Amino acid sequence: MGQHQHIPKRDGFTSAFGVLAATLGSAVGLGNIWKFPYLTGANGGASFLLVYVLATLLVGLPVMIAEIVLGRQAKANPISALQILAPKRQPWWLIGAAGMLASFLILSFYSEVVAWVFAYVVKALGGTILSSDRKVTEAAFSTLISDPFQSLLWQWVVLAGMGGILLLGVTKGIEALTKKLMPLLFLLLLLLCAVSLSLDKAMEGLAFLFNPDFSKLTGAVMLTALGLAFFKLSIGMGTMMTYGSYFRDDQDIPTTTFRVMSADLCVSLLAGIAIFPAVFTFGFEPSAGPALVFITIPAVFSQIPMGQALMVVFFVLTAIAATGAMLSLMEVPVLIIHERFGLARPKAILLTLALLALTGSSCALTNSSLADFKLFGLSMFDLFDFVSSNIILPAGGIFIALFVGWVWGFEKFNHAVSNGGQLGNQTLARAVFFLLRYVSPLLILAVMLKGFKLL
Repeated sequence: MGQHQHIPKRDGFTSAFGVLAATLGSAVGLGNIWKFPYLTGANGGASFLLVYVLATLLVGLPVMIAEIVLGRQAKANPISALQILAPKRQPWWLIGAAGMLASFLILSFYSEVVAWVFAYVVKALGGTILSSDRKVTEAAFSTLISDPFQSLLWQWVVLAGMGGILLLGVTKGIEALTKKLMPLLFLLLLLLCAVSLSLDKAMEGLAFLFNPDFSKLTGAVMLTALGLAFFKLSIGMGTMMTYGSYFRDDQDIPTTTFRVMSADLCVSLLAGIAIFPAVFTFGFEPSAGPALVFITIPAVFSQIPMGQALMVVFFVLTAIAATGAMLSLMEVPVLIIHERFGLARPKAILLTLALLALTGSSCALTNSSLADFKLFGLSMFDLFDFVSSNIILPAGGIFIALFVGWVWGFEKFNHAVSNGGQLGNQTLARAVFFLLRYVSPLLILAVMLKGFKLL
């Protein structure tokens, strides 16, 4: 079981830039523009940011390298990859199964956030949300999420669109889309930052983002920062192992991952600089939660010439960034169903979409029909987010690090990272391997235990 001959002929990325753009498209999405600002706002600002950056460097980057290396080495889905690479009958394939579960849970709530973005493209075209009055922007968002019909309709439109792109395949679908449109998002974020920094209380916003208050640091805050690092780099959920399986054999994995991580961090900081000066200038709450981006961005655009047109472009590009990340997530269950169960790729895509429409609807209706339904005191939206980001992803990170550090071993890791000795990066390989073997798993475990008040 899980041998090479069972795995069908596969598509793959065609160019080095295509690999970088698609991997960046997975990492840079709504996690940066939506999740990073609202979690930073809800968890005290700069001190949260500092923990997030440390988690990205000491844990996120090594685990990301490990996942991509394992995927490329096996050229298979996450479950089969770990069966191929692990000693016989050892259950390391469960990491891949947990990653598939995490991707499903994330897609269930993430598809609804993407639905809000697409709905906001239409709202931006109508011009009704372009206002610096917080009552106007808050009411517009509240009206959208409390309408069960709109919530479900937009979610299903998004799922159908993603299915269409995935049917085109890896090269024509994922790679082609992300290559063309990612650079535009950077430019628009830079413009937003320039506008935001010209606002009255810009300095208060920047102080909130960059001046740490360590009294705000708790175990729960640290666990949230770690979960965000995993969520934003798309690790612990099978995504990077899946994308790694499409990597070219001559791709320099450490360099690619470092570029992705740097660009990911850069986009997050730009989003923070674009949003927090507006939050303080217009009297919004930094801890406004998932609504933060949707109520502050229209206020920023209301301050500039051609604000409405630029706001339309912003939400279109945000929709595209969200699409890149969502495609990478959907590719995990699609590839596993396709390769493990021998279902044709189009059928695997349709089955995945049907299951997501079912589980996702519970998140779509969280603010309307299911507003009073709670499990463990959390709405389905918050529960799926918490379980995936704070439990499954960090746990997956621990086991990936343990597998590479203690089972696979340095010799195989070094051979894979150096492209069979073609790259002179043995010192880097040793440093990453040391982190994977000793530092990353212990750090993740300590943060998880502290987050759950067990330490």
